[in-house]
Amino acid sequence: MSVKTVINIKADREVKKQAQHIARHLGVPLSSVVNSFLKQFIRTEEVTFSSAPKMTKELEAALAEIESDRKKGRNFSKLLTVEDAIERLSSL
Repeated sequence: MSVKTVINIKADREVKKQAQHIARHLGVPLSSVVNSFLKQFIRTEEVTFSSAPKMTKELEAALAEIESDRKKGRNFSKLLTVEDAIERLSSL
């Protein structure tokens, strides 16, 4: 079993509040989120600062498959008007 230690950091109050809110929403303590980031930092030996969202490799693969299907005309139904969509959803 690993020995726990305390890390004191300074963060903007609003950043901390938002992070705690999201962690609570995900059902994990904020310390678990911080530990996860630290472990990733150790594993990759890199840190990324970006405000732009980054796709995961899994999402990129899924989108590539969708794009391939689109180009081949597979797995797509005809485009619906708003009225057609409402009628279809009402029939379910």
